[in-house]
Amino acid sequence: PAKSVTAPAASGGKYKADAAQKRIQSRSSKAGLQFPVGRVHRYLKRHTKSATRVGAKAAVYTAAVLEYLVAEVLELSGNAARDLKSKRISPRHLQLAIRGDDELDLLVKATIAGGGVIPHIHKQLLEKGAKKST
Repeated sequence: PAKSVTAPAASGGKYKADAAQKRIQSRSSKAGLQFPVGRVHRYLKRHTKSATRVGAKAAVYTAAVLEYLVAEVLELSGNAARDLKSKRISPRHLQLAIRGDDELDLLVKATIAGGGVIPHIHKQLLEKGAKKST
């Protein structure tokens, strides 16, 4: 008699237990990120040379770096806004946060519109004013 062939248990491999149970999961959620990995991957492919291939992990890494930088800037600018007793982050708060941090200041060379200038009075100007008044 012919042996009956049964599918192995649905613990993994080729045979899935139920297609309805499988839930679609984005690459961002798989990586534990908030930034869109798929969109970053699409942009990387679009803006590289036509012969260059972009790996899947490159998009995950780039999205993670972008998310970290945004979190860092938001934390510092939120602290600046709180110090100035404001509930909203304005371009001024972004300017104070970026120029106040040495590493971010090296990274961001752009002019922030509406950011103003960093308050600074040269030491020699302060010393001269103190000597004249006494």
